[in-house]
Amino acid sequence: MDPLSFVLQSIRLDGAVFLNAEFTAPWCVEASFGMPEPEVRRTGADHVVFFHCLTEGRCLASLAGSQDALALQAGDLIFFPHDHRHRLGSSMRVPSIDTDGLPRHTPPGELIELRHGGGGEATRFVCGYLACNRQVSRGLLSALPQMFRVSLRDVPGSAWLFDMLLLGVRESAAHRPGAASILTKLSELLFAEALRHYADGQPAGQGGWLAGLRDPLVGHALALLHQQPAHPWTVDALARAVASSRSALGERFVRLTGEPPMQYLAGLRLALAAQALRAGQETVARVAEHNGYASEAAFTRAFKRRYGVAPSRWRRQGEEDATAPSPLLADRA
Repeated sequence: MDPLSFVLQSIRLDGAVFLNAEFTAPWCVEASFGMPEPEVRRTGADHVVFFHCLTEGRCLASLAGSQDALALQAGDLIFFPHDHRHRLGSSMRVPSIDTDGLPRHTPPGELIELRHGGGGEATRFVCGYLACNRQVSRGLLSALPQMFRVSLRDVPGSAWLFDMLLLGVRESAAHRPGAASILTKLSELLFAEALRHYADGQPAGQGGWLAGLRDPLVGHALALLHQQPAHPWTVDALARAVASSRSALGERFVRLTGEPPMQYLAGLRLALAAQALRAGQETVARVAEHNGYASEAAFTRAFKRRYGVAPSRWRRQGEEDATAPSPLLADRA
C-alpha cells in the first residue's frame, strides 16, 4: 500500500454521494454543505470536504464573492476541501439561487433529486462529501486550496471511476439494492484519486504535507506513523525503519511538513484519541493505551494542554453536539 493510502486509511474518511442534479440554462446556484449528519458526527467527524462531479454538459464554478471562475465539463471533479460557499452556473452573470431553497424530490434511501433552470442546455452532476475529523486530517486539509479541479477523463487509468459513478447513479435512479453502498465507496475512491492527481500536478520543490507524502523518506515515515501511532517511536527508530540517518530524516521532515517527526506524532496521537473518545465507549485509560500513552494521567495532562478540557469532558461535549441536528441538513430532510 502506498503512503497516501496508509494515511487516508488512518484518517478515516466517511464518504457519501447524496444529490443528483440537473440544471438547464440559464442557471446559477450557490451552496455549501455544513456539518455532517448526527450519525456521522458520532464517529468523531466534524468537517466535510464537499465535491461535485459533472456527468453531462458544462458549467462554471467559483467561490462565492470571487470573480475568478473555472470552466468544467463532463468528467470533471470540483472539490471544496474547506466547505467554502461557492457558485455553479451556466453563467456567473445570472443571479444565484441558494440550493437550500430549491424544491427537491427524495426517494426513500436514494439520492436527492434536484431540478432547476430556464429550459436550455442541460448540465447534470452528482454531489457528495467526505466527512473527517479536522484534527486527525489537519496535515491533509492544510495542504489543500479552497477549491481544486481534477478531470477523470483526461488522466489515464481514471476513466473507470467516472464510468462506475455513472453506473452507481443509474442504479440509484432505478432503486436497485446496494446502490447507496456503491456510491459511498466510490466517493472515497474519487477523493483518493483526486488527491493523487492534485499532488502530482504541484510544482517540483514545493513543500507541504502532500509533498512530504511524495518524498521517499518522509512519505515512508508518515505512513509508518499513521499505520502504527501507538508504537514507541523515536527519531532514531523511525530513521532506521526508512533506511535514513536521523539528521537527514529530521531535516527533510521539518522542511516538508513544518514540524519534527515526534511533534507530528504527538499531535497525531492526541487527534486520534480525541476522535476515539467521541466515536466509541472505550474507557479513557484504554484510549490512552491504544494511542501510545504509558499512563492515563500522562494522557490526560497532554490532552488538556491540547484541547483545553479533560478527556471525559471532551466525550460529553461530543455526545451533546451529535444530538444537535445541522440546520442545513434539517432543511434537506
